[in-house]
Amino acid sequence: MDFSQLLAEKTDIILDKWILAVREDRRIESADELSYTSVKDHIPDVLKAMVTVLSKSQDNDIQSMVNASFQHGAIRAEQGFDPAEIAREYHLLRTVIFDALQADLLEGTPVEIIRSMRLIDAIVDEAIARCFKSYVEERLRELKQLQLSLTLHNEELTRLISANQEYLSQLAHELKHPLTSIIGYSDLFLRQQRRKTDEIKDNYTNLEHIERVLRNGRQLLHLINDVLELSRYEAGQIKIQLAPTNVHELIDNICEMLEPLGAGKNLQIVVDCDRAPEKPLTDSFQLQQIVTNLISNAIRYTESGTVIIMCQVLEKQRWAIAVSDTGVGIAPENQAQIFEPYFRVSSSDRPYLPDSTGLGLAIVSRLVKLLRGEINLVSQVDVGSTFTAIFPLEFEF
Repeated sequence: MDFSQLLAEKTDIILDKWILAVREDRRIESADELSYTSVKDHIPDVLKAMVTVLSKSQDNDIQSMVNASFQHGAIRAEQGFDPAEIAREYHLLRTVIFDALQADLLEGTPVEIIRSMRLIDAIVDEAIARCFKSYVEERLRELKQLQLSLTLHNEELTRLISANQEYLSQLAHELKHPLTSIIGYSDLFLRQQRRKTDEIKDNYTNLEHIERVLRNGRQLLHLINDVLELSRYEAGQIKIQLAPTNVHELIDNICEMLEPLGAGKNLQIVVDCDRAPEKPLTDSFQLQQIVTNLISNAIRYTESGTVIIMCQVLEKQRWAIAVSDTGVGIAPENQAQIFEPYFRVSSSDRPYLPDSTGLGLAIVSRLVKLLRGEINLVSQVDVGSTFTAIFPLEFEF
């Protein structure tokens, strides 16, 4: 019986069932917001290779295996998948293939059944190996870039710490845990690489270590960047560059960039910019920093409901951007301190978020002031918050 022909005929069915299985599997959360095409990726090429191999007479002939899984691994790394999700993808692919061919396989001879099952398993295993190899390479590339960024920041960070003794102990505390994790897991990864084997299990363990290094490295780099941004402002090193700015387009672009964060919580993000000013004179980069921080903060502290961004012209030659959420809110006693560096709202039943640096709103308030504006807060605990940045239509030096 020609199982390769049967597989070729059922490829589209297998692909559709596999994509459905991936979307419904709660252990593959990274696929939730991907399109049909993005989930499918290079898997059709893997199935084509399987058809080719099944048509061969030699059981060990898997030379026609294309590089589809190699590309698949790199793309999954860019999409934010973790190793367990990729392994789960291929487990589902193997299951769907055997389910689709089960009735036909049972009609073959024992030799045909064993040969076909061995070849399918071999191809899926080879696909996993190639996928993990490219995934590791992509993660190592990101790790090298992260290491370079941290190195470039190190000298500047050392100088700033020396010049700002007031926050030295607090900053050292914030840096201690992610930095310790980076050093520990990097050392473990390097030691494992020295005795690297070809077993997928070992590769999977290494991938978990890389993920931890990258996650903590990103958190550390975010903190460092915030410290540098705040310090540049305090030192008067930020120079504004005025230009007519399409505020509506700027806000739309930021919302598009942050949409996956909101989608991960099923938050509705609403933009109302119909009354926005017609290209006011401002610094688009600093304005982008302000709006990005306000929206990301709203998403971070809102577990359900809506985030609304409004932009409109006000009286007295002013215009405003308001970001409202239905989040945890801020108690009255904390509202006066919310724009202070390193201040983070917490309580016994609601500790501050681990990825919060306590610098985002401090940076926002200073950039708003740099653009000759003011920022206001209206908030109620367990109801939500509204941050409103008000700017002049005519910029005066």
